[in-house]
Amino acid sequence: MPAPANVPPRVRQSDPSEVLRRLDLVVRRRLDGLLHGEYMGLVPGQGSEQGETRVYAPGDDVRRIDWNVTARMTDPHVRETIADRELECWILADESPSLDFGTAWCEKRDLAVSAAAAVGFLTHRTGNRIGAVLAAPEGTQIVPARGGKDHLMAVLHRLVSATHEPDGRTDLAAALATVGGIARRRGLVTVISDFLDPPEEWQRRLAQVAVRHETVCIEVVDPREVELPSVGVLSLVDPRTGEVLEIQTANPKVRERYAAAAQAQRDAIAAAIRSAGADHLQLRTDRDWLLDIVHFVARRRDRLGDIAPHPA
Repeated sequence: MPAPANVPPRVRQSDPSEVLRRLDLVVRRRLDGLLHGEYMGLVPGQGSEQGETRVYAPGDDVRRIDWNVTARMTDPHVRETIADRELECWILADESPSLDFGTAWCEKRDLAVSAAAAVGFLTHRTGNRIGAVLAAPEGTQIVPARGGKDHLMAVLHRLVSATHEPDGRTDLAAALATVGGIARRRGLVTVISDFLDPPEEWQRRLAQVAVRHETVCIEVVDPREVELPSVGVLSLVDPRTGEVLEIQTANPKVRERYAAAAQAQRDAIAAAIRSAGADHLQLRTDRDWLLDIVHFVARRRDRLGDIAPHPA
């Protein structure tokens, strides 16, 4: 299978400065090109402040028609709104050892860092302040929300250069509670994780965050977490506990049971995120992550009613 066009940089095999340089280049140039510059980023909504009117164009939301102007001008006109600026955007980055796994074009950790970079670059340019909560087995670190590209690069540098114990587990529910406590102003919260903790442990906390903030959950997945190849006896190690399990993958029934259990797990994660009121984006180590983000942004923009400006 050919490699996708945009492979995330390998975090653990590269100098942090080089990783940041590549992410800056990939996200700014390629993501901007794919989105054609006509987007409001991940920050939702049209804003509440009234803007100028313009002639109605096919595809415009009819709910935006300004009937007073339409009556005076005889042609349908829609009222634009001014998008909100200077919102607080928080990135909750799960730094669990389970992210140090990957059998395709990168590890899940590489994908998680790249996703954080995309979120950061999509939001900081519109004047928003960005903060981060870094959840690791040894505890949670908080990077206060500030504006500017220098601060964003400092946040990403913390993610790229972070080193942790080779085993252990993060407490996603506690990290979500931390975000809920420090994110006082309504804004955007992006949770980047593989969500391997049982959903009943973190769903309630996620719902509490989603009540106050627009919330996006980015789930990072490797194909071997979904299905097993037929390669004989396979030794599997749980990076969070160190437990070793040997599986005979040549047995088709074993592979079928594994695939069914994996699908049930992913379905449970998706259902928990959806019921909490958050948006869900799944990124895989064997797919083009930039294209997946572009499709997600486009769907989210359509759902929220974000319409790109029409040419004069």
